[in-house]
Amino acid sequence: MYIHKSVLKNEAIEALNIKEDGIYVDATTGGGGHSKEILKRLTTGHLYCFDQDSYAFLRSKEVLDPVGSNYTFIKANFKDLKKELESRGVNKIDGILYDLGVSSFQFDIPERGFSYNYDAPLDMRMNQEQALDAKTIVNTWDFNDLLRIFTRYGEDPNSKQIARAIERERIKKPIETTFELVNVIKSALPQKVLNKKGHPAKQIFQALRIAVNDELRVFEVSINDALDMLNPKGRAVVITFHSLEDRICKTVFKERSTVDIPKGVPVIGVEAPFELISHKPIVASEEELAENNRAHSAKMRVLEKR
Repeated sequence: MYIHKSVLKNEAIEALNIKEDGIYVDATTGGGGHSKEILKRLTTGHLYCFDQDSYAFLRSKEVLDPVGSNYTFIKANFKDLKKELESRGVNKIDGILYDLGVSSFQFDIPERGFSYNYDAPLDMRMNQEQALDAKTIVNTWDFNDLLRIFTRYGEDPNSKQIARAIERERIKKPIETTFELVNVIKSALPQKVLNKKGHPAKQIFQALRIAVNDELRVFEVSINDALDMLNPKGRAVVITFHSLEDRICKTVFKERSTVDIPKGVPVIGVEAPFELISHKPIVASEEELAENNRAHSAKMRVLEKR
């Protein structure tokens, strides 16, 4: 059994300001930790749980069934949130939660290929039915594309050397496992970098995971659709785990909560359609940080429909 600890769980549930008769969406159900707390607070309301991972469906069902039956699991990428909800007759919602971290069980099940700590096939697919995986990217994408994702998604200062090393090694034989990739990455780095704290493959593995699952683009599409569906006083709560996700969230929330008035035009009483509930990101408490190492990089932002 793989244990998943939901990050900022209490803070997220409080931020959603749940009404017992409301319609809520957990866009990233994972192990069901946040969904369970939402479901506990609903009576005549309903919860829609999205996840494209088949294992997440099994895990969350075990967690949610003892709490209540007024939930619907939707096995789909949250980029299709609007389409999937509308097909079920849902056009407006009272709140939505995104926890953009990779579920602990995805990291902790070696064969999923997300982690540099286990030797496993290079995979990293959240939806295991899709064709594109990390092995395909590593072995078939050209140097410029590898450099682009390592630089943009991994923000690794050694992206060029690592991309070149991959290009050289895959000519000899395909790079098929996580440890093979780790060794190639290490071979491209100077000793002073290898001696630094932290795993030398962390940023490259992050970049590959984002590229495999197209995480940044689908989040931007999804959060904009979700905001369009919010009822008045409805809230969007987003928990991010790295700067690229947080930048998208911050930008979208700022755009939606700001009225663009030309300079010099006198306007009275005009309000933006949304209001920032958290002007600064909410972070984990010292107590949670001590219990859950994965909470260190978490940032939570909250937006409310006026």
